Amino acid sequence: MNHDAHALVSVIVPTYNTEAFLDQCLLSIRNQTHTELEILCVNDGSTDGSLAIMQRHAAEDARIRIIDKENGGYGAGCNRGIAEARGEWVSIIEPDDWIDSTMYEEMLAFAAGFSRPVDIVKTPWWDIKYWDDPERMKPYPCLLTGRVRRSEAPATIRELPQLLAYHPAIWSALYRRDFLLEAGIRFPEYPGAGWADNPFLIDTMCQARGIVYLDRPFYRYRADLPGSTRNHATPEAVTRPFDRWLAMLNRVEELGCADETVLEALYARGFTYVDGAIFDDGADNPLVIDGAKRVFSRMEERIVMESPRISGRRKKLFCQLLGRSYTPSIDLIRAGYVLEDAQCYLRVYGLRELVGRVSQRIFGRR
Repeated sequence: MNHDAHALVSVIVPTYNTEAFLDQCLLSIRNQTHTELEILCVNDGSTDGSLAIMQRHAAEDARIRIIDKENGGYGAGCNRGIAEARGEWVSIIEPDDWIDSTMYEEMLAFAAGFSRPVDIVKTPWWDIKYWDDPERMKPYPCLLTGRVRRSEAPATIRELPQLLAYHPAIWSALYRRDFLLEAGIRFPEYPGAGWADNPFLIDTMCQARGIVYLDRPFYRYRADLPGSTRNHATPEAVTRPFDRWLAMLNRVEELGCADETVLEALYARGFTYVDGAIFDDGADNPLVIDGAKRVFSRMEERIVMESPRISGRRKKLFCQLLGRSYTPSIDLIRAGYVLEDAQCYLRVYGLRELVGRVSQRIFGRR
C-alpha cells in the first residue's frame, strides 16, 4: 500500500488561554505548502481572547472549523478533535508553538515512499529557548536529532526505542486516523494540561505496526523558561512526573511491549523525570524521595546497572535510594555513549553550553 502524498490532514489545535501566541500558530498552519487541511480549533473554555482570534482566522480561511466547548483539559480537547477529524492523518499542534511551512508536504511525501502501511510519521523538533527575550531567543535542534537514522522501512517501537527516551513530543508526528480508531487510542482526560501526552505516546508507539522516522525538524516548541517549573505549589504537582511515568510503565506491560530495549529507553526517561523533580522541588523533599523510590522500585536492577545510557551518577542514586551497594566501574561501552552524547550536545548547543552542562554534572550547578 502506498499512502497518498496529497491526503487530507486533520490538524487539531487544543486551546486554552493562549492569545499571545495563537496568531503565529494558526498562520503557520494556514501557510503550509500542503493545502489539503482541515484545521480543528478546539476552544477549551478559554477566558481570554483566544476564541476571537480563532473566529477571525476562520472568517479568512474556510478550512478552519471551531469547536467551542467547556473547559475539560488538554486531553479532552484532543479527544474531541480526534472524534471530529475526517482526514486520513491527524496532527496535534499546541497553540503556543508553530511549524515550518513544508512540514506536512515533506512528512506526507516521506510516508508515500513506503510500500507497507505507515501508522506514524515521526520527526524531531526545534527547541525554542529564551522565547520571551527576542535578543536571546534561538532555535536548537532537539537531542533526538541525529540520534535515529532516517527510516528505510516501517518499524515497531522495539526497533526504534529511542523515541521513548526523550521528551514525549507527540506533536512532532502524524498519526493515521484509522490506526487511532482501530486501536481505540485516546488521551486520558486529566484536569488542565496534566501530562496527558505521556500515556498517549505509549499507546501510539507501542501499538503501531509501522513507524517511520524522518530526521528533519519542522515543529518549533517553546521550551520551559529557566526556573519556570521550580517549587511546585501542590503535592499533586510535585508527584505528577512519578505518577505519569508509572502509568507509562504499566501501559507498556499491559500492551506486552516490555522487552529490554523498550524498558531501557523508558528507564532513561524515568531518570530524567527524577532529576527534574529533584531540581524543581529539592532532593530532600519527602514527596520527591518517595516518588523516586516508587519509580526505581519498578525498574529491573540488571537493566539499570548494565545500561550504557544511564550514567554512573544516576546508578549511584538508584542504589542509594533502594538501599543497595554501588561500586563504580569503568565501562568502555558507557564511555562510547558519553562521547556520542557529548558530540550531540556540541553539535546542537555549541562548546559553551556543553562546558556548562559538564560543570553542572561535576559541581551540581544548574
